[in-house]
Amino acid sequence: MDTLQNLHTLRETARLGGGAARIAAQHAKGKRTARERMAALLDPDSFVETGMFVTHRAAGLGMENDHPAGDGVVTGTGTIEGRQVCVFAQDFTVLGGSVGEAHGRKIARLMDIALQNGVPLIGLNDSGGARIQEGVDALAAYGEIFYRNVQASGVIPQISVILGPCAGGAVYSPAITDFVFMVEEKAHMFITGPDVIRAVTHEDVDFETLGGAEVHASRSGVAHFTAPDEDTVFAQVRDLLAYLPSNNLAAPPCITSDDDPRRLTPELRSAIPTDPQQPYDVRTVIETLVDGGEFLEVQTAFAQNLVIGFARLAGQPVGVIANQPLILAGVLDIDAGDKGARFVRFCDAFHIPLVTLVDTPGFLPGVDQEHDGIIRHGAKLIFAYAEATVPKVTLILRKAYGGAYIVMGSKHLAGDVNLAWPTAEIAVMGPESAVNVVFRKDLAAAADPDTCRAELIRRYRAELANPFVAASRGYLDDVIDPAESRARLIAALDFLRDKRQPTPKRKHGNIPL
Repeated sequence: MDTLQNLHTLRETARLGGGAARIAAQHAKGKRTARERMAALLDPDSFVETGMFVTHRAAGLGMENDHPAGDGVVTGTGTIEGRQVCVFAQDFTVLGGSVGEAHGRKIARLMDIALQNGVPLIGLNDSGGARIQEGVDALAAYGEIFYRNVQASGVIPQISVILGPCAGGAVYSPAITDFVFMVEEKAHMFITGPDVIRAVTHEDVDFETLGGAEVHASRSGVAHFTAPDEDTVFAQVRDLLAYLPSNNLAAPPCITSDDDPRRLTPELRSAIPTDPQQPYDVRTVIETLVDGGEFLEVQTAFAQNLVIGFARLAGQPVGVIANQPLILAGVLDIDAGDKGARFVRFCDAFHIPLVTLVDTPGFLPGVDQEHDGIIRHGAKLIFAYAEATVPKVTLILRKAYGGAYIVMGSKHLAGDVNLAWPTAEIAVMGPESAVNVVFRKDLAAAADPDTCRAELIRRYRAELANPFVAASRGYLDDVIDPAESRARLIAALDFLRDKRQPTPKRKHGNIPL
């Protein structure tokens, strides 16, 4: 009986983490404890903890006097909507959630379990960073985690949820994972903090401006999702997982949809403005096409000229990539290249078909773009589409000019089914620019240059830029009525369901990073 009583006492002590005072301090910041977060994220009563009694073995700098159970991280397994997941949650009430040897070993062991059993890995990050008192052992712990992040990449979905500070080496593990979630105003990510920056560069910056959720969602592109509170972030994680398979050998989770797969979409006939210079929101097109209008957009605030996200067609998860004419006319730039390429490669790794909606006038011109590497970044998108072997269905809505036409899931990059609306314009460049270049002398000699230009533009559209020219070459499989769009996309995906495409034998390609 004494042995059992001792077990229960030790468990209770471990569950208290850093103790009542530190738990109260965590709550005062508007933050939950590690176990409270587990309970909020996972299905009720599904969490099974591992490593509860692990402690550090460090000596010196006072560490020999305190050996808290769990060593500042809670690890274990549970379910989300009945599906198995592996989860760890750093406990800020214990040594500031800092990562030492034992802490890192617990996370690494959990990652091994996730990889061996083919289940998603979710990390709830709230840590002061590497444990200074453990020196190189703390750095070694991070290295073990990074290595496993890379080994698991493309094998199981990896999700990082940033719920507090995440600094120094701690940011690299989330950066390797597939999706990063951040709580606004409470989560921060940076390599060097404000104090170090102030000392080295004399720049004065606060935590939020340096590495807050808004910065990483809109400027750096590190964060894929943000929310004002933990409950909303956990709901987002659950929503995302509903579209993802548990591993790269499993099919994405299909559901029975009550949205008729043969539903016509006549409203799309008027979705595109007749004036080719007039913008519109491509999300309207996406929501009209997909089941129930439900679209989980990813990185909504970053590179807004390209829209990416998950949806379903006839119950099957798909990855959607679409140019956004509402922002920069839908051009492709450096950030759009990075954003699109990474999303395409994720979908390809996990057998999620790609649906591409095209309306882009080309790549963004400018000295800054050229000097900052738009060639290299744009090439990432080419590489990703050409490398992808999942079903690839492309629909050209309006403009598809120059290299951007090729990049956006064209037949030339092994697109499986390529369709276009009658409003599509496919050419080396837009009619206005083309006429100004090709007929420069004719326009200069014309008695009425405006009338001459209008006629030349009309001829250019009729002879070169309309979709029937591309269809006559076999570059398009069909030109369709916009009202048929949903039904045709679903029919294409249904046919491609068992697609198999052999790839060259090689260790891996060399994407232009």
